[in-house]
Amino acid sequence: MAERTAKNLFEYALFLVFVFAARLLPRGAALALGGHIGRVCQFLIPKKRKLAYDNIHRAFPEMSASEVKVIVSETFRNLGISGMEMLTLNRFESEQDLQKNFDITGLEHLREAYDLNRGVFLLTGHIGFWEVGTFLLPKVGFPADFVAKKMKNPYVDKYFQRMREAGGGRCLDSKKGARRIIRSLGEKRGVAILLDQHISRNEAVVVDFFGRKACTTPVIAQIAMKNGIPVVPLFSYRTRDYRHNIVIEPMVLFPDESGEEAVVRNTALLTAKIEEAVRRDPAQWFWVHRRWRDLG
Repeated sequence: MAERTAKNLFEYALFLVFVFAARLLPRGAALALGGHIGRVCQFLIPKKRKLAYDNIHRAFPEMSASEVKVIVSETFRNLGISGMEMLTLNRFESEQDLQKNFDITGLEHLREAYDLNRGVFLLTGHIGFWEVGTFLLPKVGFPADFVAKKMKNPYVDKYFQRMREAGGGRCLDSKKGARRIIRSLGEKRGVAILLDQHISRNEAVVVDFFGRKACTTPVIAQIAMKNGIPVVPLFSYRTRDYRHNIVIEPMVLFPDESGEEAVVRNTALLTAKIEEAVRRDPAQWFWVHRRWRDLG
């Protein structure tokens, strides 16, 4: 235990040095540096690069090798930028900061869903800078929480939790997911869930994602169907000048039904929403994740 604590503290000390350096730089310079680091990392972690190549090729079999190469490079660049931006997320403090760095379309869809006074599911995925939604939404009048896994290093985890909650949102531990989600919805808050991650087969339903079977959490569909909770798809796309386009789509309200078949059908519908969002700009998705493991 003492050895593990010492290792965590050493890692955290190195992490803070990097954070300090990142926060000294102007935002544009810091994000540009993050992009360069991301591109270099694709050569330092060849297994992840190979996984990205394989995932993109299978998702877009019509693409040429050169097109896939460009998307892989841009994927790593965007991940590097996102990592750097996460270190300094609480820089967005003033109304002027928000206006300068964010464009939001479809805010009326979110308002319509919140006006139902039932709580709202915010459906999203690992697209662009996906962390920004629950920071931004409370700033513009929509209280929101988000489900996230804890990191192995507890000190680094606490730092990122502070960044994630800097806008007024709350981080919900995924290990206690359903109970925390229902509590937040009961408080008429939004709850953001990333639906595009693999989960274990015994907790999942299997639906199509880019023409391949993928283990997917049924939690959104189950709770939304049972409680009449609106689901609002919401995605963040980064522009070349480091702004964020937040795209909010019309809410989805499931009919009053129950049963496993309905859960699978509605989970497939939500997964299709995420696929559509990825297809708008494939280079901004998290292709280095083993999304289709165990199912081919």
